[in-house]
Amino acid sequence: MASAWRKAGSSGSERARGAISAVPKTIIEGAHVVTNDGPRTEYSSGHVVVEDNVIIAVGDGPAGDDHQGRRVNGAGCLVTPGFVNTHHHLYQWVTRGFAVDGTLFEWLTTLYPVWAQLDADITRTAATGALATLATSGCTTSTDHHYVFPHGVNGSGSEELLGAEIDAARTVGLRFHPTRGSMDLGQSKGGLPPDHVVEDIDTILAASEQAIDTYHDPSFDSMLRIALAPCSPFSVTGELLQASADLARRKGVRLHTHLCETLDEEAYCREHFNATPVEYMESVGWLGPDVWYAHAVWLDDASIAKMAATGTSAAHCPSSNARLGSGIARVRDMRDAGIAVGLGVDGAASNEYCSLWEELRHAVLFARARGGPQALTVRDAVDLATMGGARVLGRQDEIGSLEVGKLADLAVWRLDTLAHIDVADPVAALVLGGQPPLELLLVNGQPVVEQDALLNVDPAALATEVNQASKRLLARAGR
Repeated sequence: MASAWRKAGSSGSERARGAISAVPKTIIEGAHVVTNDGPRTEYSSGHVVVEDNVIIAVGDGPAGDDHQGRRVNGAGCLVTPGFVNTHHHLYQWVTRGFAVDGTLFEWLTTLYPVWAQLDADITRTAATGALATLATSGCTTSTDHHYVFPHGVNGSGSEELLGAEIDAARTVGLRFHPTRGSMDLGQSKGGLPPDHVVEDIDTILAASEQAIDTYHDPSFDSMLRIALAPCSPFSVTGELLQASADLARRKGVRLHTHLCETLDEEAYCREHFNATPVEYMESVGWLGPDVWYAHAVWLDDASIAKMAATGTSAAHCPSSNARLGSGIARVRDMRDAGIAVGLGVDGAASNEYCSLWEELRHAVLFARARGGPQALTVRDAVDLATMGGARVLGRQDEIGSLEVGKLADLAVWRLDTLAHIDVADPVAALVLGGQPPLELLLVNGQPVVEQDALLNVDPAALATEVNQASKRLLARAGR
């Protein structure tokens, strides 16, 4: 099924409209609408009208009788743009609950031998479970950072593993930005990962170019875009970083990596490169508006200034950073400097829940724990999850806000249940209360979740598949 999203002479627009041509207009009325446009316009009883995969009207009051189609009664609901997940490791969905009290490096060394047994079938099942869970948390667009390509386990090569997760995203129905990750610095050369999960540079660059040529769709309403993502300073060489940057820029795709996640990484970069992590990345061509870093916890003032001046972005992963004890990122300082910051759930092995809604709440709470009650507002959190993520991925003109002409990626949340009905501010109800029921999730105009139920996958059957895949993987690893 992965071949269905390969380039086949049709644009993303043609493929998308072919899929939704039978779907009428969707008219949502009577809801509190958070547009998250430039002035952050809100309507206490507003409407959103979708035709095909595009928003054609947003405003106050009813939509009017001139719009014919499916009408959604939004009374008691909050409408937001769909959430954008800017960092994940989907394959980890089948390895949750390990090294729960370990540091990042302890956690990685525990799990690398398990991940070394991945194949395409397990990767597909893990990705489907992770993406389905994301959808139920309001996510409409997700990235993935897949960087573990074992040497021929069960005959699965790198293309099969990447294709498996693309197949999963298509099945669930989410807009997808997977990255072709890589590692070329194994333990024998001073790196952290075992040698049998790293590749040589020529193999990585050839597979990276093939992934772009096969899958990347730059069209306006694309459901699938590729980025290149060498893993981290302690698992890749400077040669690979520079070569990947050159390839990505020649091909017009984005660049992603882990950076400044822990103080251990800071010490590693100073010892090996006599530089801070950001200074090192600058030396290999990894600053710019096409680059985003995952975590960015331990940034000094000079690093924040460099990122801001060059348009480099960040994926903030508050739950994972807390789970691993990595620290609390300086989100307020980054935003004040003009850095685009999005939210990420990170891998399921370091964030067993992987709810993007939870990242909004944790982003606010952790920022305030660090910087006081004004460090991050509830509306700032919504912005991080929507337009912030869209900017990180370079899609701010397509998604991230509810505006005429933008793609119809949106979430309708029920706030009239016992858990939320008396919360005075509907945005506070969403961010600071428990996760509300998800009345409707549209991705590219298509319903993916309705009344808290996934439409494209069977959760019970999927849970069984995930359990079986996890057991197979752990048995191979001798666990």
